[in-house]
Amino acid sequence: MDVVAACRAFVAVSGHGSFTVGAAAARIPQSVASRRVAALEQHFGARLFDRSSRSVTLTPFGRDMLPSARRLVELAETMEHDAERAKLRPFRMAVPAICAQRPLAHLVAEGRRHSLTLDLHPAGPAERAELVRTLEVRAALVAVPDGEGTWRVPLGLAQRTEPRSGTVYLETLRASRAQRTARRRRVWLQPEDDVPHLRDQITRLGDAVGLRPAQIVVATSLVDAAAEVLGSTDLLLCSRRQADELDLHWRPVGELRLVRGYTVVAGTRDDAERIRALPPAAIAHTLGEDE
Repeated sequence: MDVVAACRAFVAVSGHGSFTVGAAAARIPQSVASRRVAALEQHFGARLFDRSSRSVTLTPFGRDMLPSARRLVELAETMEHDAERAKLRPFRMAVPAICAQRPLAHLVAEGRRHSLTLDLHPAGPAERAELVRTLEVRAALVAVPDGEGTWRVPLGLAQRTEPRSGTVYLETLRASRAQRTARRRRVWLQPEDDVPHLRDQITRLGDAVGLRPAQIVVATSLVDAAAEVLGSTDLLLCSRRQADELDLHWRPVGELRLVRGYTVVAGTRDDAERIRALPPAAIAHTLGEDE
């Protein structure tokens, strides 16, 4: 027996002195109200109402039980109200600062369809991890090595002019003896890729193929990095989608497979599960995974 539903019918009928009117007030059929009150009487082992053909009146036992029944109904209604408010409470989550606005909006809309009101906080990779640690956000999409990631975004090098081949090799950026006085082409890393598992890989490759240390540079922002590439022959380490948005020509790196890995980190297991319950494709799209 649903005690709350039965008490709700009991309170409604007692307030109107009629099963018909009380059921209508409770928005249930009269037969349902009768069954629920009868079940409550059977549960307590005593009658709540004296019934006649025209009206119903509370028995002494019914009068004694009515205050408790009202409190139970009011408490249930308060709980339902609190539950709705809790669902609408913003769920603050840190996301990469490079995420485009349209995919972020789609992610928020998807969250609402799953009773999750997302409040997205764009931040760099180190800041996202720190925000979770200090509990300033409830969850974050943090950068991890490729093998540890739930979501994976392949990276390559993009340039302003259309390349002659479908793959770029870092060794081709090494200056020849005749070019030693000329400006050397550089590879620009955006802050999102300034993490050891990406930065160290490309730096080691640069050393191995004979690039100068100054040819691999971490920019202060994606905008600054893109501006350098748009105004020169330099290259930008980025995803294919970022290259398309910047009107750059993207190619994979021939000597190295570079991938941004992402996973969810949260202050509690329940918060992590709430994010993982969202459609993975919605988060993948937000992070820039290839279609």
